[in-house]
Amino acid sequence: MSLLQAIVLAVVQGLTEFLPVSSTAHLILVPWLLGWQDPGLTYDVALHAGTLAAVLAYFARTWTGMLRALLGGARASRQASERGLLGLIVLATLPAALAGYFLESYAESVFRSPVLVAGALMAVAFFLWVADRRLGLIRSVESVGLADALVIGVAQAVAVVPGTSRAGITIAAGLFRNFRREEAARFSFMLATPIIAGATLLEGLKLWRVGFPTGVSTLHFAAGFVVSAVVGYAAIAFLLRYLQVQSLKIFVAYRLVLGGIILLVEFLRSSA
Repeated sequence: MSLLQAIVLAVVQGLTEFLPVSSTAHLILVPWLLGWQDPGLTYDVALHAGTLAAVLAYFARTWTGMLRALLGGARASRQASERGLLGLIVLATLPAALAGYFLESYAESVFRSPVLVAGALMAVAFFLWVADRRLGLIRSVESVGLADALVIGVAQAVAVVPGTSRAGITIAAGLFRNFRREEAARFSFMLATPIIAGATLLEGLKLWRVGFPTGVSTLHFAAGFVVSAVVGYAAIAFLLRYLQVQSLKIFVAYRLVLGGIILLVEFLRSSA
């Protein structure tokens, strides 16, 4: 993998990790469409580390407040509220953590099929479209309860299938729970933090044991981390502002078009 390829994949990761279009799908599809060698999940996680830095930086005040509340360093009323939110985030993370643990081998092989990716892109587009048309989207993150955490957490577990989009499926679930679009996205991003951190840690330990893959240097990893972090931060800021005034229609259309292109390319290649 060249440095240019590493940077391109980092830009793709930074843009798509927090947009409801599936970052993993794009990291599989860009090499597939351009004829590049698939860098595999190890490099995916190197890029995820960059987007982890992005979400931690963007929500630094929120996470600092929750940690202070956990340690008893905030006012009593605020302490209870922020501790409660942290507990719900942990609860909502468990289904995805279990799905990732038990389905890891499938995620590395079977689930990376272009046809399956296309199907997931198009299926979740439908759910986003239905959720986006709902009325009564009035709730904020501060009103998250136990039922919300369970519903959105189970939805996040489905994102083990590339093409689903962790952001897409959790935002859709948030809309079905009557959260405002930008608030559903905000809670989705907060849920992303422990999942991305866990994946980065586990794959980082594997990488430490076996070393860097052939063709991927420390420079590639450094470039991927920095670029995905910067682009990811910008993507978070953009989407939260965008959803204050716009719907998700553009992302629904994008997913349908991309899914159709993938199926067409796969058909043409198999017929050649």
